[in-house]
Amino acid sequence: MPAKDSNAPDGGYGWVVVVSAFMVMGLTAAVLKTFGLFFVEIQQHFDELASNTSWITSVAIATFHLGAPVASSLCVRYTHRAVVITGGLLAFSGMALGFLGLSMVWMYATTGFLQGLGISFSWTPAISIVSHYFSKRRALANAIASTGECAFAFTFGPFFQWLISQYGWKGALLIIGGIQLNICVCGVLMRPLASSCLFEASHSETETPPGNGASRIDKEVKSPITHKTFNWMLARRPEFVFYAIFGILAAMSFFVPPLFLVPLSHSLGIDESWTASLLSILAMVDFAGRLLCGWYANLHVTKTVHLLTMTIVLISTSLLLLPLANNYLSLAIFTGFYGFFFGTTVAVHITVLADVVGMSDFDSALGLFMLIRSTGGFVGPPLAGLIVDMVGDYKAGFYMAGATLVLSAGFLVTLDQIQQRKGRVSQTNKPEKPTLPYPSLHLLKLQ
Repeated sequence: MPAKDSNAPDGGYGWVVVVSAFMVMGLTAAVLKTFGLFFVEIQQHFDELASNTSWITSVAIATFHLGAPVASSLCVRYTHRAVVITGGLLAFSGMALGFLGLSMVWMYATTGFLQGLGISFSWTPAISIVSHYFSKRRALANAIASTGECAFAFTFGPFFQWLISQYGWKGALLIIGGIQLNICVCGVLMRPLASSCLFEASHSETETPPGNGASRIDKEVKSPITHKTFNWMLARRPEFVFYAIFGILAAMSFFVPPLFLVPLSHSLGIDESWTASLLSILAMVDFAGRLLCGWYANLHVTKTVHLLTMTIVLISTSLLLLPLANNYLSLAIFTGFYGFFFGTTVAVHITVLADVVGMSDFDSALGLFMLIRSTGGFVGPPLAGLIVDMVGDYKAGFYMAGATLVLSAGFLVTLDQIQQRKGRVSQTNKPEKPTLPYPSLHLLKLQ
């Protein structure tokens, strides 16, 4: 159940914020997801190994995660609007400076670090402000906003491929950077909610007792922008630790397939025009997986951690089978399975985190979880690239990703066992319901 917030409009201008967040998701996460189209071009231009080239994406992913707690702190000090606009400018700068293509280190600093920081400063406040604007419809609003990543990735695949063929990889980076400036426009539309609460509070003043009116108004104005102290002590809780380890292993795997899918298709002799469509298929089935799994999770038929474990097993199976593909059709089928199960995983993994720590510590847990998970996103692509260089086959990267996900599922099983054991202990130690000592009190209760 979402936390109740009497200040959340649950509609109205909130839908403008949702559409803005939808656009931000597409202009950040979708760009990162389809950056694999540039992999071969950049590798050939600098004549570098796959492991060295993959560090561009690795740095961007790590910066995206590491910047999330900073972005959240800036949202509290300033506004979501200001942070999103700053993120749009940083994302544009990363792509525009990457256009110069001075060296591989230069690419790490621009399309890696600056782009990752821009994505973090745009993505984090965009997700956060949607939750402030919605209470009863929060799940629906967040679901609509998050699908922007899938919708844009569906079109960005062939579009980026066309840009590269027409303007080269450097020109394509500059054009994409210009498109990302629209993040700033989306940020301008993300009006701070606190100002609207002043209007609401002034009308509620007459409904409160004279002695409590000022404090009531003060609470209503401050509630959307007031945050608890960050709880670093979560790192000592075994349940959170096991879930964080799962997050590290999952992040090591999740960013490998989009990065090596295009090079793998090239190695199979598939035409470039068909290669770009694989990323569109990935985005389309990802979209379907998120919606279907989110709908199923709301039915509460299956415990969320059990549902997540099943999706992780299915996605790892898909990755281990994907290298068996030897033509476009078989590769498209396995890519579809991977994309669908990836979407189902994304739909529930944050919900599981909330179940693990409880809503009172959820904000701290989310920031800490992303911070810890960043190590997996930082190490995963280069490790897969190193394995590819050693074996001489892009299929090895998919085997590595699948095996890592199988290992991560083991930590989910252990987490579930810990939760069940604690549940049994709490039931055993639960005190019996006290009885009233005097018969007269029983009669009063019945009356």
